[in-house]
Amino acid sequence: MTASYLSRRRLVAGPDEHPLGVGCRPIGGPATNEGRPVGWAHVADSSAVDALLQAHALGATVYDTSDVYGLGHSQRLLGRMLTQVPRTSVRITCTVGTYKGTGQHAYSSLNLFRQVEQTQENLGVKHLDVLVLAHDDFGPRDRYLEEARDTLRALCDSGDVTAIGMRVPGVLPASPATSDPSANCWGIQPRYDFLFDQLNPRVLSTTASPLAPQAGRTIVGGAESVFSFARRRGAATMIHEPLLHGLLTGKYGPESPFSPGDIRSRYTPADLEIVDRGLEVLRNRFGRDPQALARLALHCCLRSCPDSIVLAGVSSAEQVDKNFEGLKAEVSDDDYALAERAYSTLYAELAQHAASAPSVP
Repeated sequence: MTASYLSRRRLVAGPDEHPLGVGCRPIGGPATNEGRPVGWAHVADSSAVDALLQAHALGATVYDTSDVYGLGHSQRLLGRMLTQVPRTSVRITCTVGTYKGTGQHAYSSLNLFRQVEQTQENLGVKHLDVLVLAHDDFGPRDRYLEEARDTLRALCDSGDVTAIGMRVPGVLPASPATSDPSANCWGIQPRYDFLFDQLNPRVLSTTASPLAPQAGRTIVGGAESVFSFARRRGAATMIHEPLLHGLLTGKYGPESPFSPGDIRSRYTPADLEIVDRGLEVLRNRFGRDPQALARLALHCCLRSCPDSIVLAGVSSAEQVDKNFEGLKAEVSDDDYALAERAYSTLYAELAQHAASAPSVP
């Protein structure tokens, strides 16, 4: 790696991590949670473990999983990989909070302890490097916030977890906490400054792709990008879904079939048609190989978000080889500008389509 934006990046210590991390949703297979798809297509277990091992061989250090990825299956496959590599060579980040089981709230103390313990068992490890909270909903009037804060501190004090993280939107609203009893926040601080002070997360995780990375920008109206916020508060950042669930590779057309347990089933044929059409200008320049478009999108994310670890999902050793091999060839400034224009146009078309679509009652 030669480009400056491909240098190593920070997670919970110094700038020690490979900039391209491994997203483990695809290896979990199909799954639903509360009636919503949260998984992927079926991947053979042997192929999944080979992919994880190949990523490690090529230098990957950060592996991101969640309790809902295959409802534990992703974690167990990652655990098989971890038996074959030194634990100190890998950083594990795990998201909790989407799955609450039979509990009243995902962030109750009992549920947090239970999910961490089950995750450790699935992975075969004694500690998680980063425990990431999936959302900022702590119940009416933040009922579970204090309980969650104390539980997270206990998990860190016991050594079960090294650091806390949070998944946050790419743009953080400027609205302050209010004293409205129906609101989920209190006081005069903006919501995420308030939560940051309460929970002390050292890592912020967000969805970002070349369509709208929002890196380093403060949004009109006082809202702040997560990357600006993270720099201001001294937190590391991770990006998930840099390929927009694979859509930016150009592999999927309007007729692409996705199973009910595949998160990509949320996209309508019209969405897929807009993306397919919008990528044509990039195919004309970079070729029709989906891996060429994947390489371009990953480079754009790594370049526009130079402080963030970018998590690319994997499902085969061949895919891993191409992702990491693609980092060796830089993208020229002219090609980068062409890609930015194409992605910007595609983003606008998707936004216009979403705005014109009939609302679901």
